Amino acid sequence: MTQPIALVTGASRGLGREVARRLGAEGFTVLAGVRNPASMNPLPGVEVLPLDVSDPASIRAAAASIRARHGRLEVLVNNAGILLDRMGDALALEVELLNRTLETNTMGPLRLIQALAPLMPKDGRIVNVSSGGGQLSTPATWAPAYCISKTALNAVTVQLSEALRPQGIAVNAVCPGWVRTDLGGPEAPRSLQQGADSILWLALQADPGLTGGFWRDGERIPW
Repeated sequence: MTQPIALVTGASRGLGREVARRLGAEGFTVLAGVRNPASMNPLPGVEVLPLDVSDPASIRAAAASIRARHGRLEVLVNNAGILLDRMGDALALEVELLNRTLETNTMGPLRLIQALAPLMPKDGRIVNVSSGGGQLSTPATWAPAYCISKTALNAVTVQLSEALRPQGIAVNAVCPGWVRTDLGGPEAPRSLQQGADSILWLALQADPGLTGGFWRDGERIPW
């Protein structure tokens, strides 16, 4: 049988790298989307794909490469993200900083899904890595640009889940929790493996009919 294809963005380190490694161990041909291919330490069975999710031209080039080399994509994990503001509140938020954050954390996943959904079969799975900071049910007061971008990503998830429901493609958002990565910092309570578990559950184990939800540790959580 032909190996399934998965793309994981932001795969040079942290959660993205761990998810790419484990998908490879599950028998996927894994494409590691990274801005700087030279920064990616090799992983067995993982192919490096140059990809800057904040650059529409880079997204188009990556989609063309996947189409030409593989012709399909079973799993897309939109993991790439940036956190540019850790302190302050929305009253002091610089609009330019917000725009930069939205380009990577929200517009990047939207553009990628638009470009790659035509390559995905029925039962294809799209996982958008979000954050509890994006929940409207429990408003966060830290890193307003980051939190707003994740709230917007959740909205993108809902809209695209409905748009792709007729094709049988599942689109879900996941909160991996506060994980010990470069972004999360050393004081985070969750390990890399625990954070990746939530993402991989949606990519590998969840019922393919589940779509348009927000999940953590295999359980639905409020938007």
